[in-house]
Amino acid sequence: MSVTDLRQARVGQLAVRVHDLDRATAFYRDTLGLPFLFAFPGLAFFQAGEVRLMLSKAESPEFDHPGSVVYYTVSDVPAIHRALAARGVAFLDEPHVVHRAPTYELWMTFFKDTEGNHAALMAEKPI
Repeated sequence: MSVTDLRQARVGQLAVRVHDLDRATAFYRDTLGLPFLFAFPGLAFFQAGEVRLMLSKAESPEFDHPGSVVYYTVSDVPAIHRALAARGVAFLDEPHVVHRAPTYELWMTFFKDTEGNHAALMAEKPI
């Protein structure tokens, strides 16, 4: 049987809109510490776990807006928050619990990149 929908799909790449590619590349590489993969004229690529991030300028005016929120799953939200804040990341809030389940707490904190895109750190902390 052939699959005709996205049930077995995985996210392979996310495009992140930027205005200043050099500034954004430095932020994602040097400040966030994401592995830099390669560059192509007008594009920069990074690896975030199993997902590749593509930084690029908007191809047309309708795409020239901040993108969706990228949630980075980490092991320890408060520790990563402290480390990134020390490197100049401007967080919008402090690490906090957003959901309590019977077996874990979901922690998050939000920040913006140099281009105004929202991002977050998240972790499921076992209770």
